[in-house]
Amino acid sequence: MMQSQAQPVTRWAVLTMLFAALVISSSSVWVKLANMGPTVIGFYRMLIGGLILVVWCLIRTQPLWRNARYALWLLLGAVFFAADLWFWHRAIEFVGPGLATVLGNVQVFFMTLFGYLFLSERISWRFFLGLVLTFTGLFLLVGLQWGTLSNDYRMGVFYGVSTALAYTGFMLSLRHAQSQANTLSPMANLGVLSMICAFILALVVWQEGQSFDIPDIQSWISVIALGLFCQVVGWVLITKTMPSLPASIVGLLLLLQPAMSMVWDVLFFDRPTSLVDVLGLACVLLGIYLATLKNK
Repeated sequence: MMQSQAQPVTRWAVLTMLFAALVISSSSVWVKLANMGPTVIGFYRMLIGGLILVVWCLIRTQPLWRNARYALWLLLGAVFFAADLWFWHRAIEFVGPGLATVLGNVQVFFMTLFGYLFLSERISWRFFLGLVLTFTGLFLLVGLQWGTLSNDYRMGVFYGVSTALAYTGFMLSLRHAQSQANTLSPMANLGVLSMICAFILALVVWQEGQSFDIPDIQSWISVIALGLFCQVVGWVLITKTMPSLPASIVGLLLLLQPAMSMVWDVLFFDRPTSLVDVLGLACVLLGIYLATLKNK
């Protein structure tokens, strides 16, 4: 009886995680559709998402403050997240939503290397196999044509890798904050961090001399979708579902995000795709998945 009851729960958790990854995979599409500067788009995503999360925490009487030291870790995470969005949105502009998202997901390797170098964590053979597969895939995606690519496209690849580095910093900062004995709830952490990130990006927008105007309905829909669905719904579902699934399954399901981002790029923005590109993407995704598996 117990096994028959547990099965639907597991299936529901898998479906929920798949839906969340699908929602988040649309992030790069909304960025591409918004007719605004890349930094401004990031500002509105953080502002809308952060306000929703903070109000939700206030309604549920969840605290938003612990102490100054805790706040500094959230501030550090917000700085990295702001850098992540700054790089990623420009990568989307130069290389398209699909490749920009794939490049950002190589943060798995940076996280593992940090754990090995500074936290004495072990690295298994899966990591090295995944690294080889990922770089093989990236070579197939961009390396073969590197000599013929434009300067903007090459810069977009650099921005994509920089996104992965910045996201690594964000994840490490947030993980440290959440590992404290008296941590805030996951939604409170993300809400406070999002609001700080919005403030940082607002300063960057002002320094860049950009306008905060949202010029048309398409842009309004894009930033609301980014803030409500991608920043709130997607991540809340992932946060709540992740503990009920094995880590290996979570890693596999979350690969739907970069895979679907590439699909959206082909369907909506007519990205030229050859058999070599498909093989390269498959190598990258398999490599990332192997790198997420627990060391044994």
